[in-house]
Amino acid sequence: MDKKKITNMEVKRKNRNEVFRYICKRGTVSNPDISYELKMSLPTATQITKELMEQGLIEEKGELQSTGGRRAKALSAVINVKQAVGLDITKNHITLVLTNIVGEMLKYERISQPFTPDDDYYRNVSEKLELFLEESGTSGDRILGVGISIPAIIDLDRELITYSHALGLEAVSLTSLSRFFSYPCFFMNDANAGAYAEGFYYEGTEPFFYLSLSNTVGGAVFSGGELIQGKNFRCGEVGHMTVAAGGEQCYCGKKGCLDAYCAAGCLSGAADGNPERFFELLDQGVEKAVKKWDSYTDHLAIAVNNIHMVLDCDIILGGYVGSYMGRHLRDVWEKVYERNTFEEREPFVRACNYKTAAAALGAALKVIEAFVSQI
Repeated sequence: MDKKKITNMEVKRKNRNEVFRYICKRGTVSNPDISYELKMSLPTATQITKELMEQGLIEEKGELQSTGGRRAKALSAVINVKQAVGLDITKNHITLVLTNIVGEMLKYERISQPFTPDDDYYRNVSEKLELFLEESGTSGDRILGVGISIPAIIDLDRELITYSHALGLEAVSLTSLSRFFSYPCFFMNDANAGAYAEGFYYEGTEPFFYLSLSNTVGGAVFSGGELIQGKNFRCGEVGHMTVAAGGEQCYCGKKGCLDAYCAAGCLSGAADGNPERFFELLDQGVEKAVKKWDSYTDHLAIAVNNIHMVLDCDIILGGYVGSYMGRHLRDVWEKVYERNTFEEREPFVRACNYKTAAAALGAALKVIEAFVSQI
């Protein structure tokens, strides 16, 4: 009997989750819309929206245009009833974003903040986060939590940063970092966070691989609405895939890693540290930029082709480089096509949709999802 009750509760929660997500995604809907699209009875849809209104999560906004008969009431999410913060930590900067419950970015800021593995650093970051929220005009009781993106392997089972070559961290407990913040903390690997941002409103059903080309190179597999973590939470760590045996030295200590050839610094180093400026030089046909891009895309094409051979899915290029790639994506595809054994003529490589603060946004969206899943 108890088991049946629990099962019924789980079904009701699942239905509420689906209805709320549908309303958030569609903007303004009616109970008949929900009933039809989610294949549930009209009385069930009506009961669920009544419960969501009682919780203050949705509201009536007039009536929809009639297609014959009585006009249906228009329902929308109360989009700012709850909000989340995303914090992306890198070696030299932090990025902060504020999102509402439907995943809209309300505020964004990138701040110079060199990383140091000590308490003063985290206190400093926490103070900057509080100032960021104060300037946004939001209230603390709206904030669900802080999603923290970091270039590290994060063992979610043991609640541990196992290591981060980029930041020089090893065996750091997540609790020891959470204590510096006033809100619940949710930690994510930076590439996973970028992939999650892409997948949050992904319309397709097929899995994709997210290749993050930022200060470090990482990757993540997104499938069935979820990130694939792997046995040791290292799924997608292609930054240390060998693309040139005995080649350039990587920060991890090995030689020939993809990161040594395709991190954003490989391009921005030719443009005073500015990846956007690099692509401006490339557009102008500056010889130094053209040669660097040719070498960069040679190694990137090897990696993309290898990933596609293993996973047989679309590949999204994200991070700083993916954000600025624009029309130059064709250069990558042509080199991938030359290497591809199966001569796939339809491009399976595309640039990311989220071009600003993707990792911070993805971390914030993970906080939102944790809340929605418990509605």
